[in-house]
Amino acid sequence: MMGDIENIEEIVVQTTRKVPAGVPNWGAATVIGLFAGMLYGGSKEASASVSKDAEVMLKLGSTPDKREQYRLMRDAMEKRFIRVTRGSIVGGVRLGMFSGAFCGLQNLLAEKRGVHDVFNVVAAGSATAATFGMILPGSLLWRARNVMLGSVMGAAICFPLGWLHLKLVEKANEGSMAVAAVEAGDTTENKSNVGAAIGRLEGHMGK
Repeated sequence: MMGDIENIEEIVVQTTRKVPAGVPNWGAATVIGLFAGMLYGGSKEASASVSKDAEVMLKLGSTPDKREQYRLMRDAMEKRFIRVTRGSIVGGVRLGMFSGAFCGLQNLLAEKRGVHDVFNVVAAGSATAATFGMILPGSLLWRARNVMLGSVMGAAICFPLGWLHLKLVEKANEGSMAVAAVEAGDTTENKSNVGAAIGRLEGHMGK
């Protein structure tokens, strides 16, 4: 019976393992990247459609037939909707995959190494950028160049960003620990005051 209880406690401890401070949430980062990519891709395609809308307006001005004008406007709106939708989907998938892979690699490295530091961020950024450089269309030489460039650029960009992020996390943890210590001190003082008051009351009652 005691052996079963110890095994259950060990399983609970393993499953509730504390995540190192600063490790990003993989799911939340993926969802945020997905929506950010959709917003960026849709707005980019919408702004690129301005010149094409101007061409449609010129055609409308040179077409006296109302039916032809209606057809041109309908075709222009359909094409614009398709372009914006395609841009949103492609942008969301790309940025969502990038942020998901980046944060997933950070979580994996933090779990394997047992610590989350700037080297995890650098390694995750370099590997993710190199992977996305490899899957870009082009020849093998072009992909190899993209892998090397992505690896270097990912490490160079992620090092200062990761260092700054971890410093901010440390400052936030220090502030929360200080607040917790002050609250714990206040609680202890209140308990001691209550205990002293109870002791004085008991003394008076004893007399």
